Amino acid sequence: MTQDRTAVVVGAGIGGLSAGLALSRQGWRVTILERAPAFGAVGAGLTLMSNALAGLDALGVGEQVRAGGRVEAPGGSRTADGRWLFRVEAVDLSDRLGTESLGIHRATLHGILRDALPAGTTLVTGAEVVEVVAGPPAEISYLADGTRTTIGADLVVGADGLRSTVRNRLWPDVPPPVYAGSTAWRGVTDQPWDGELYVAISWGPGAEFGMVPLGDGRVYWFGAVNARAGGRDPDELRAVRKRFGAWHAPIPDLLAATSAETVLRNDIYHLGKPLPSYLRGAVALLGDAAHAMTPNLGQGAAQAIEDAVVLGTAVGGGSGDLAAALVRYDRQRRPRSQQVARASYRVGRFGQQLRNPVAVTLRNSLLRLAPPRTALRSMSRYTDWRPPAPGEI
Repeated sequence: MTQDRTAVVVGAGIGGLSAGLALSRQGWRVTILERAPAFGAVGAGLTLMSNALAGLDALGVGEQVRAGGRVEAPGGSRTADGRWLFRVEAVDLSDRLGTESLGIHRATLHGILRDALPAGTTLVTGAEVVEVVAGPPAEISYLADGTRTTIGADLVVGADGLRSTVRNRLWPDVPPPVYAGSTAWRGVTDQPWDGELYVAISWGPGAEFGMVPLGDGRVYWFGAVNARAGGRDPDELRAVRKRFGAWHAPIPDLLAATSAETVLRNDIYHLGKPLPSYLRGAVALLGDAAHAMTPNLGQGAAQAIEDAVVLGTAVGGGSGDLAAALVRYDRQRRPRSQQVARASYRVGRFGQQLRNPVAVTLRNSLLRLAPPRTALRSMSRYTDWRPPAPGEI
């Protein structure tokens, strides 16, 4: 496999590292530019379903990810007082979805992907992109340590997230991300958890609380509520306790087991208008830069991983028609990722954001009456994915 083509990946999150790994495995010389000055352990958890794990297998890191995650827990949904709306055992998740939900800390997954990059990959931190030329060939300029550097590339991958500089530069007519109407807190218990373990979401009017066991024994939790954008509290853990402290066990104990300084709060935004193309010249978008979605299906990271795998397969070893390969990437990824984004938004409206008492009662009644396999069948529509073979793109 020859290294006769170069790629620059903007962004070293889950999607960017996956893209860098996918391209390098195909023989590309890869440079990854990351705006943050360093990588750390800050972050929260992720739930990876079978499609994400299939993509990570294709990238050669599936075994390490499974070793760093946890898969045994059952799942389901409850009301704020703890009554089950439906409950699914881990074995049923495996039978229907191909795998149990795997909980892993974002920093753990990030480290696995970073460590898997081959020695020839260049990773530049503290790099702020200031100009992008679509080409072909593409050209990108960035500032690092006060110095401006411009490099050319056969391919530039915009994997720089919700507020993507690459998207803003080359897709100037695309509206900015839209506030989804909810704000979310995220945290991880300080120590391994010895209480009950579920991959579960609990709903109250206009609010939800979720918990995901992690591979190191700790528990990742999140709480989301309908709220105006921009709200902040000097003590975010206190704000979470005020909102969820009276909900069912073990929620109060999970909050008590979390240090205040580790709690994150983010308003939830998404791309309200789907992009007409993920391509501009020799530039391709992936992950949140292409299709930022609400977290209600837990598919944000999974879709970025799928993007990266398909992009790497489409461009192959770099010896074919790159423009045609990028068109094939766009035609395969844009419909699926945008479908998942729309579905995730709808789930949020039906779930966390629902607050009308009559509507909440009707939803809860429907969920109690429906067999658990119905919920699994609905989820499998989005998790039923396998990496394509080169001839399938």
